[in-house]
Amino acid sequence: MCPLHGPLTIPYGSSKLRTFFGDQSFFEEAFDRVFLSPSAAILHTLPASLVSSSKKKTSLEQDEIADAPQLVWSANRNHPVKLNATLQLTQDGNLTLADSDGTSVWSTYTGGGNYSVAGLNLTEDGNLVLFDRNNAMVWQSFHHPTDSLLVGQGLVLGQKLTSSTSASNWSQGLFSLAVVQSDSYYYQYLSAYVESHPPWSYFESAVDLYYYDVLNNVSLKFENESFNGQLIRAASSSSAQFIRLDPDGHLRAYEWDGSNWNMVADLLTSDIGDCGYPMACGNYGICSSNGQCGCPDEATSNTFRQINSKLPNLGCSLVTPISCNNSQYQTFLELKNTSYFFSNSELTNRYYLNEQTELEDCKKSCLKNCSCKAVYDLRNISNKGCFLLSEAFSLINNEGRDENVTVFLKVQKSLTAQYPIPSQTNSPQKKSQVTIILGSSFGAFFGVFLVVASCIFLFKKKREFEDFDEFSVDQVPGMPTKFSYEELRAMTNNFNHKLGEGGFGLVFQGTLSDGTNVAVKRLNGFGQVKKSFLAEVETIGSIHHVNLVRLIGFCAEKSYRLLVYEYMFNGSLDKWIFQRHQELTLGWQSRRKIIMDIAKGLAYLHEDCRQKIFHLDIKPQNILLDEYCNAKISDFGLSKLIDKDQSQVVTTLRGTPGYLAPEWLNSIITKKVDVYSFGVVVLEMLCGRKNLDWSQPEEDMHLLSLFKRKAEEERLNDIVDKCNDEMQLHGAEVVEMMRVAVWCLQSDFSRRPSMSGVVKVLEGSVDVENNLDYNFTNPAIPRSIAAAGQQEHATGAATTLLFPSALSGPR
Repeated sequence: MCPLHGPLTIPYGSSKLRTFFGDQSFFEEAFDRVFLSPSAAILHTLPASLVSSSKKKTSLEQDEIADAPQLVWSANRNHPVKLNATLQLTQDGNLTLADSDGTSVWSTYTGGGNYSVAGLNLTEDGNLVLFDRNNAMVWQSFHHPTDSLLVGQGLVLGQKLTSSTSASNWSQGLFSLAVVQSDSYYYQYLSAYVESHPPWSYFESAVDLYYYDVLNNVSLKFENESFNGQLIRAASSSSAQFIRLDPDGHLRAYEWDGSNWNMVADLLTSDIGDCGYPMACGNYGICSSNGQCGCPDEATSNTFRQINSKLPNLGCSLVTPISCNNSQYQTFLELKNTSYFFSNSELTNRYYLNEQTELEDCKKSCLKNCSCKAVYDLRNISNKGCFLLSEAFSLINNEGRDENVTVFLKVQKSLTAQYPIPSQTNSPQKKSQVTIILGSSFGAFFGVFLVVASCIFLFKKKREFEDFDEFSVDQVPGMPTKFSYEELRAMTNNFNHKLGEGGFGLVFQGTLSDGTNVAVKRLNGFGQVKKSFLAEVETIGSIHHVNLVRLIGFCAEKSYRLLVYEYMFNGSLDKWIFQRHQELTLGWQSRRKIIMDIAKGLAYLHEDCRQKIFHLDIKPQNILLDEYCNAKISDFGLSKLIDKDQSQVVTTLRGTPGYLAPEWLNSIITKKVDVYSFGVVVLEMLCGRKNLDWSQPEEDMHLLSLFKRKAEEERLNDIVDKCNDEMQLHGAEVVEMMRVAVWCLQSDFSRRPSMSGVVKVLEGSVDVENNLDYNFTNPAIPRSIAAAGQQEHATGAATTLLFPSALSGPR
């Protein structure tokens, strides 16, 4: 291995194994330049998108790619680069991909003295490796799979394969395959699922304990003849194999025979059949046992029609599209003995079937919910219940087998049913008589109705604070479960184990009947507590995202208001960044991941929900960490639902001092108030201190003022958290992350990025804006709060103040 010097272009089709050292750049001057392994059979690209978009085909059949090189790994699949993009192994050991304009798109983040990278190697088995001076691996592509596994490569907990969108579009698609930990932690299983919120599993298989590695991690390794017990024809010494999760959800094994790629195994089909794939027959399509695809109501074609009669596997569409504004004109098309792809999924049935749910409740809830497309009802010996489907994937025709499964598809009634044509035989005289009779009857009825309605209204107002047991949230899976107060008291052992407290109540640890740990928040008070309770259930009860804490249930019984959440093992973020104990500090990599998790959660709330959601109280106490330190946003008691077409709203001041954006002073807010709060949290994480710290000298009490001063002195390294050695080692990267925080803290909210823009910056596909304004606005602190803070510091109490907005506090 000899060091090479100067810029180097790797030509397409190169079959020579090369090892690169030092500060070298690889310039892509043609669209399809790639790395190719020594076997000359496995294509291994860094920039997946170096293929020109202008050269991509709209469709690519299997026989068209039989003799083409196969993409098995890519770094920037979701962020295409342009002509003349540059791949560089920098002097400090960081492998980076930059677009033609110099924008950083992707990096291995291995720069700095902590890694001591010496060079780059593409191994014989197709693993792209960065190694140090002792020839030890520092980074490898095998640990960052995309949609494929090469022979000798494995999947471990925390890794997954995600399919491409199509054969010609390598961005992330609909399906994923991962090793998943069971709730009991006694076993793991391989799961193929749809990337949705929540995810829906279509294949599950237990992982043999044989696959445990020396670190006690599950590693499903693709050997030369098998994968998770599935036999694959052994490849000859002169050929190559790989496994790929294809865009249609199939997990297939491919082999090179010297001139073509051939599929040698379809690894999931033997278990789930041809109809077991979510898109086997497209949206709304019905798959029969012989693999034929059809549409619901095919005999009359009143409600559905095929998208393409020559290609029935493309699915079906509604004849009359569903209108969210006319739910009274919607009904259900009942499909008996028709199941869904997850019918045999223990994972799905365990999490989403609610035995207490009645079918009529499900159907009513679906009609009220614009995003609901169907109701799935299961009634058999082992499971019973129903839940709503927000996506209409392929259905399965059980063909006479009594499966006790029924699917109800939501459809729009015909125009004739909505607007009946009046009879032409009625004479004008009859019409006049009918009009008089109807008018008189309606007048009398309306008078009685007003009297009754007034009585009911007054009665309800009287009982509003005495008994709120009529609080109505439809009891369907995907929505929170309603518990009685006695059930929650039993779950928490009479509220014995307190996890934390906030301004409106206490949080206790509890256990569900199936052994699942939960956190139960008991709210105290009236007025504002009632509003917060309603906001929380309305907001988080109907959404699902990996970076949002899941609301499992609630209790609204008489004066009791309780919320039941998933239990977060590592508690709230504040204890990890503000504590001075070394064992509780987070390293740089963990903090960077948490920042990304928070950004993704907020981006989902702001842009991907049916209604935009402004959280309005982002702070470390409302960021919770699970056992793997995955961050989830919690406490939606102050949140605000905004229509999609609204960009701003007028509302009263809410939130926590120190995290409030300047525009709160005029009460006109946008989603950028959450962006500002996010910027404060990021800065606190990087510096390891609170934005308002009464223990500091007066000139350093406000972190933003201190940050501005250090930026002017070009001494930002001075305020990097000194309680963690890894933070100091990565000081340069931490300072760069501070620029992200500064962008979010711009006093002019129009200059702040969106949260999806922040995610792109953190992913490396977009740069932080230049010419940032460091003249931050420190919100005025009420004297009463300032005095309380100073008194707490003087008495040695904790410096975290409990403001009225701290509904959940640390958990």
